[in-house]
Amino acid sequence: MKWRFTSVVVLSCVGLLLPNQASANKQYVASLGESNWTVTIDTPIECRLEHDVPGYGQASFTSRASKDMNLDFSLDMQRPMGETAQVSLLSMPADWMPGEPARYMDQLKFFKQFNGYVGGQTAWAMLSELEAGRFPTFSFKDWRRQRQQVDVALSAVAFGSPYNEFSRCLNKLLPYAFEDISFTVLRYQENSDELTKASRQRLTQIAEFVRYSDDIDLVLVATYSDARGTREANQQMSERRAKKLRDYFTSLGLPEDRITVEAYGERRPIADNDNPIGRSKNRRVVISLGRTLL
Repeated sequence: MKWRFTSVVVLSCVGLLLPNQASANKQYVASLGESNWTVTIDTPIECRLEHDVPGYGQASFTSRASKDMNLDFSLDMQRPMGETAQVSLLSMPADWMPGEPARYMDQLKFFKQFNGYVGGQTAWAMLSELEAGRFPTFSFKDWRRQRQQVDVALSAVAFGSPYNEFSRCLNKLLPYAFEDISFTVLRYQENSDELTKASRQRLTQIAEFVRYSDDIDLVLVATYSDARGTREANQQMSERRAKKLRDYFTSLGLPEDRITVEAYGERRPIADNDNPIGRSKNRRVVISLGRTLL
């Protein structure tokens, strides 16, 4: 199917072309047979929906585990912008929507030598337009041929089913990010290598994130005890706690050489050991996670 803009509105703020000028546009959009949307990542820590724009590049919507709802759109261009450009984001009607007008969505800036990026509410709005059968379209001047307008459109053809799959993934994202668990202090029950109930729940959150992350390359575990009892007994208890956590992280699939444990016993207290509250604070484990920077 040869895709074309079926109607054009004149908006001075975005400089849209008049109908008799539309033929001068260089258009990139998937045809009816080419349009394909695919969920390429579906885990509790990341969801990604991708779409190829033939001859131009790849578009992707990505959302990650976080306390807040988030969505990023990236347009990975085969030939990055040669200069920073103002870009108009429009919602264009499909061929099967006669009489429907184009709609202005946002004014963006694509930076030289970087992929195009849209975030936040505008990215969510793009999904809504696609769901309605419309074509979100980036319109800008070609940096190599300044008189030519370039239109890069996302096709709504075959969008529905992959979008439903993507939405299901969004609903399963963990409500916390790596930054929320990368440094954690957990507490132990008295004279035991068992964590408190709240700390067990927190450890489960850490485990859930680690299980689905392939970029966590370091886990540092430091265990401590209170000063009640003999120094030797406290050191042994601290070592049991450390070993138990090493085994736990190994069971999640982390290689042993990426797990470093240290048992400090009653050394390095952070509170007074002469009262129950202070001893409770000293019976702790500090877990630090490191990840590969891309």
